[in-house]
Amino acid sequence: MRDVIIVGGGPAGLSAALLLGRCRRRVLLIDAGHPRNAVTPRMNGFLGRDGHAPGSLRDEGRRELAAYDTVEIWDGRVVDAVRAPDSFGVVMEDQRRADARRMILATGLRTELPAIEGFSEYWGHGVHHCPYCDGFENRDRPLAIYGPGEPGKDMGKSAGKSAGKSAGMGLALELTAWSRDLMLLTDGPGCLDAPERDRLARHGIRIEERGIARLEGEGGRFCRVRLRDGTALPCAALFFTTGPCIPSPLVERLGCDLSRKGTVPTGEYEETNVPGLYVAGDASRRVQLAIVAAAEGALAAFAINTELLREETR
Repeated sequence: MRDVIIVGGGPAGLSAALLLGRCRRRVLLIDAGHPRNAVTPRMNGFLGRDGHAPGSLRDEGRRELAAYDTVEIWDGRVVDAVRAPDSFGVVMEDQRRADARRMILATGLRTELPAIEGFSEYWGHGVHHCPYCDGFENRDRPLAIYGPGEPGKDMGKSAGKSAGKSAGMGLALELTAWSRDLMLLTDGPGCLDAPERDRLARHGIRIEERGIARLEGEGGRFCRVRLRDGTALPCAALFFTTGPCIPSPLVERLGCDLSRKGTVPTGEYEETNVPGLYVAGDASRRVQLAIVAAAEGALAAFAINTELLREETR
């Protein structure tokens, strides 16, 4: 039996495996090879790797792990996971099996894109969801914010507010740090009251409530929004508000609690409500940055090694 199984080979999983390898723990890192940031050409905001391709961090991380003989990597997808009183087990798609005393889920999240033509095509190429990741590259340029109004649909932002009303408006105001040429696209009635409209107007944010037909681009990059009445709205980039994220099925399979946003509530060292199970990375936080995911992986590894040492030296 291994000490730790880590499911997910992104920044959180690699960071956890590195620290545990340095603690001489027997670690199995499992990577399905489908990172959430695969569509974007650059990973921004990561100290020492700002602007590098996301895959370069994964490749370098694997090369560094090769120096630790207690760390093993399996490529493939986990199709099932079980927990026993003192251990966890996984089953791979190719029927390989493994067990460990502790487990870290670093599986990330899947983003549901709006069902509008062009969103999936230009996702990561002019269409973004994180200003901290892609705002700087689009600074001082005309930007669109997609945040449809949906009355009565509470996404947990604040009681009584709709998804579009709170998230779309909030994202538009947030983007004033990067640009003052902003347009909020509500794709129909925005469900904004007079004080909210006044607040947006004071900051120079236009509101466009006509329906959207599709997103269009040139040379493989997004460059305009086409409305249903045929009007073209040129802009340098579009940022959109995300609804509830879709976690890995393993999260629920192992009995983790879930927030209304689809993330796993975790403690100070990424522990979950399930003893011995940790969740690190995007699946455990609203701050979904690669550098934060790496830090959370290290926190989980530190906590696990401390737990195991207490058991072994009792």
